[in-house]
Amino acid sequence: MQSPVVHFDIAGPNEKEQHLFYADLLGWNVDAKGPGYALVRTPDGGPNGALIDADTASVTIGIAVADLDAALARAVELGGSVLMPRTDNGWVVKAQVTDPAGNVLTLIQQ
Repeated sequence: MQSPVVHFDIAGPNEKEQHLFYADLLGWNVDAKGPGYALVRTPDGGPNGALIDADTASVTIGIAVADLDAALARAVELGGSVLMPRTDNGWVVKAQVTDPAGNVLTLIQQ
Protein backbone atom coordinates (compact mmCIF):
# COMPACT_ATOMS: atom_id res chain seq x y z
CA MET A 1 0.00 0.00 0.00
CA GLN A 2 1.38 3.39 -0.98
CA SER A 3 0.45 6.36 1.17
CA PRO A 4 1.62 9.69 -0.26
CA VAL A 5 1.84 12.99 1.60
CA VAL A 6 -1.13 14.98 0.29
CA HIS A 7 -1.62 17.83 2.78
CA PHE A 8 0.08 19.71 5.60
CA ASP A 9 -1.02 22.01 8.42
CA ILE A 10 1.36 24.59 9.87
CA ALA A 11 0.06 26.08 13.12
CA GLY A 12 1.31 28.93 15.22
CA PRO A 13 0.62 32.35 16.66
CA ASN A 14 0.87 35.64 14.77
CA GLU A 15 -1.32 34.75 11.82
CA LYS A 16 -0.36 37.74 9.62
CA GLU A 17 3.37 37.14 10.10
CA GLN A 18 2.93 33.44 9.27
CA HIS A 19 1.09 34.28 6.04
CA LEU A 20 3.75 36.79 4.98
CA PHE A 21 6.61 34.43 5.88
CA TYR A 22 5.41 31.52 3.74
CA ALA A 23 4.19 33.68 0.85
CA ASP A 24 7.34 35.79 0.61
CA LEU A 25 9.99 33.23 1.53
CA LEU A 26 8.66 30.27 -0.47
CA GLY A 27 6.35 31.85 -3.04
CA TRP A 28 3.35 29.93 -1.72
CA ASN A 29 -0.13 31.27 -2.46
CA VAL A 30 -1.77 31.97 0.89
CA ASP A 31 -5.56 32.39 0.68
CA ALA A 32 -7.09 33.52 3.99
CA LYS A 33 -10.47 31.85 4.49
CA GLY A 34 -11.44 33.54 7.73
CA PRO A 35 -9.97 34.18 11.14
CA GLY A 36 -7.40 31.57 12.00
CA TYR A 37 -7.35 29.59 8.74
CA ALA A 38 -5.74 30.02 5.33
CA LEU A 39 -5.39 27.57 2.46
CA VAL A 40 -1.91 27.26 0.99
CA ARG A 41 -1.03 26.25 -2.56
CA THR A 42 2.54 25.24 -3.26
CA PRO A 43 4.13 25.47 -6.73
CA ASP A 44 4.98 22.69 -9.16
CA GLY A 45 2.53 20.06 -7.95
CA GLY A 46 3.71 19.96 -4.35
CA PRO A 47 1.18 19.07 -1.67
CA ASN A 48 -1.09 21.90 -0.59
CA GLY A 49 -1.98 22.69 2.98
CA ALA A 50 -3.17 25.22 5.50
CA LEU A 51 -1.86 27.83 7.90
CA ILE A 52 -3.73 27.70 11.20
CA ASP A 53 -3.66 30.29 13.97
CA ALA A 54 -2.84 28.52 17.24
CA ASP A 55 -1.09 29.25 20.51
CA THR A 56 1.50 26.54 19.92
CA ALA A 57 3.64 25.99 16.84
CA SER A 58 3.34 22.63 15.10
CA VAL A 59 3.55 20.99 11.70
CA THR A 60 1.23 18.11 10.84
CA ILE A 61 1.41 16.17 7.60
CA GLY A 62 -1.62 14.65 5.93
CA ILE A 63 -1.17 11.22 4.40
CA ALA A 64 -3.62 9.53 2.03
CA VAL A 65 -4.57 5.98 2.99
CA ALA A 66 -6.65 3.45 1.08
CA ASP A 67 -8.51 2.17 4.17
CA LEU A 68 -8.79 4.68 7.01
CA ASP A 69 -10.24 2.26 9.55
CA ALA A 70 -7.51 -0.31 8.89
CA ALA A 71 -4.82 2.39 9.13
CA LEU A 72 -6.20 3.56 12.50
CA ALA A 73 -6.17 0.03 13.88
CA ARG A 74 -2.65 -0.59 12.58
CA ALA A 75 -1.35 2.69 14.05
CA VAL A 76 -2.52 1.55 17.49
CA GLU A 77 -1.00 -1.92 17.00
CA LEU A 78 2.33 -0.24 16.18
CA GLY A 79 2.39 1.83 19.37
CA GLY A 80 0.58 4.96 18.22
CA SER A 81 -2.69 6.33 19.49
CA VAL A 82 -5.82 7.81 17.97
CA LEU A 83 -6.12 11.54 18.70
CA MET A 84 -9.14 12.26 16.52
CA PRO A 85 -11.41 9.43 15.37
CA ARG A 86 -12.72 9.08 11.83
CA THR A 87 -14.36 12.42 10.99
CA ASP A 88 -16.26 13.48 7.87
CA ASN A 89 -16.15 17.27 7.61
CA GLY A 90 -18.11 17.36 4.34
CA TRP A 91 -15.21 17.50 1.92
CA VAL A 92 -12.75 15.01 3.38
CA VAL A 93 -12.85 11.98 5.68
CA LYS A 94 -9.89 12.00 8.04
CA ALA A 95 -8.54 11.03 11.45
CA GLN A 96 -5.48 11.91 13.48
CA VAL A 97 -3.01 9.59 15.15
CA THR A 98 0.22 9.98 17.03
CA ASP A 99 3.29 7.93 16.29
CA PRO A 100 5.10 6.26 19.22
CA ALA A 101 7.12 9.48 19.78
CA GLY A 102 3.99 11.64 19.95
CA ASN A 103 4.17 13.25 16.50
CA VAL A 104 0.74 13.92 15.00
CA LEU A 105 -0.27 12.58 11.57
CA THR A 106 -3.53 13.25 9.76
CA LEU A 107 -4.70 10.18 7.86
CA ILE A 108 -6.95 11.04 4.91
CA GLN A 109 -9.25 8.51 3.23
CA GLN A 110 -8.32 8.24 -0.47
